[in-house]
Amino acid sequence: MFNDTEEVQTGTGHQLHAADSADFKTIYNATMQVLYKISYRIVNDEEAAEDLVHDSLIKANEKALVFPSVNDAKYWLIRVVKNASLNYVKRKQRERRAYERALYEDHRTVTSGETDLLKSESVKTAQAALNKLPPHLKEVLVLREYGELNYKEIGKVLGITEGNVKVRVFRAREKLMTLLGEDDVYLS
Repeated sequence: MFNDTEEVQTGTGHQLHAADSADFKTIYNATMQVLYKISYRIVNDEEAAEDLVHDSLIKANEKALVFPSVNDAKYWLIRVVKNASLNYVKRKQRERRAYERALYEDHRTVTSGETDLLKSESVKTAQAALNKLPPHLKEVLVLREYGELNYKEIGKVLGITEGNVKVRVFRAREKLMTLLGEDDVYLS
């Protein structure tokens, strides 16, 4: 009897059928501890590690896998348990981030009358500064910021090159900054 077990463990004996209860017990006894240790080191949770190992062993049983030796079964199960554990950790991290976002995200937007007044004054100041720009600079900036067109589209609309559009947008922004000064201005 001792020789049969030794032959199975070294791979020189008969094949192990995961669906056979005696072979499954042999695989289970030979691999459970190492699989649990691997899973626990990854997930850092005893119950989860045990569940992941049992799920992997059940998977081998349900698929009726045949292994040439206990070592082959162990190596296959180590891969399965490692991947299942890593997936478990990733899923838990995603769930935690989603929970934190939902819990801590403030959906309310409360503005005070003072903030509304400042925004209104800033918009008026920005519009006045925009109206002071030369027409060729104003039109590219309006198309870019308010029309939300890209440089290529603006070039087609105005009949100029994309490079010229970029230069005009840059110059318009520079001119606008000098007209507005360093004050905080709400443009939306």
